[in-house]
Amino acid sequence: MALTSCSTLLAVIATPLLTWLYLGKSVDVPVASMMITMLKVSILPVALGVIINHFLSTKLDAVIKISPSISILNICLITAIIIASNQNKLQNIALIIIAAVILHNLVGLVFGYIFSRLLSYNHIISKTLAIEVGMQNSGLAVALANQYFQPISALPGAVFSIWHNLSGSILATIWPKSKH
Repeated sequence: MALTSCSTLLAVIATPLLTWLYLGKSVDVPVASMMITMLKVSILPVALGVIINHFLSTKLDAVIKISPSISILNICLITAIIIASNQNKLQNIALIIIAAVILHNLVGLVFGYIFSRLLSYNHIISKTLAIEVGMQNSGLAVALANQYFQPISALPGAVFSIWHNLSGSILATIWPKSKH
C-alpha cells in the first residue's frame, strides 16, 4: 500500500513535469485540489479497508467474497460510460489509444521486472515491482481526468482499465509456473 500511495501522490507532480520535459509544453494541473481528490478516491478507501479488515475480517466473510465481483462490475460500468460518452471520437483515436495503453503497460511490466533484477532483488519482489510499475490505478485516472480535464482525457484510463485486467490475468496464469 505504501508503494502505491507514494507513486499515486508523486504522479500529480511528475506528470506535468514529464510532459514539459518530453514535449516542451506546460500542462496546468491543480495540484492541491488533485491531491485531495486522490486522497478521497484512492488512499483513504484503501486505508479504511485495511483497518476494517484488521478488526472485522471474520465478520465480513460474506462481503469479502463478493467484493471482487462488485469491483469488476463498477469498473465495467465506469468504462462503459466513458467509452459511450466518447463514442463519436473513438473511430479517429481508438487504435492510437489502444497501442499507447498496451505499450505503456508492457514497458512498465518489463522494466519494473528487469531493473529490480539488476538491483539483485529476488524473483518474487521483482514480480511485485513489475506489477506496481506496470499496473496503474485506471479508476483514479478516469476520475481525475473527468474532474479536471476534458471528458476525452478519461478515455485512455478507461481503455487501460480493460487492458490491465487482461494483462494481469495473463501474468497471473504465467508467473506461478515460472521459478525465475
